[in-house]
Amino acid sequence: MFEKIKTWYDLGVWNEQRVRDAVEKGKITPEQFKKITGKNY
Repeated sequence: MFEKIKTWYDLGVWNEQRVRDAVEKGKITPEQFKKITGKNY
């Protein structure tokens, strides 16, 4: 799931809040959130 979400974020399909929601739903980890967005979860 990480690779898909990172691609969607990089393309602008997903925003930061959507990536944050993915962490809350257990799809990615807080560490992966940081790798995707460059920000701490």
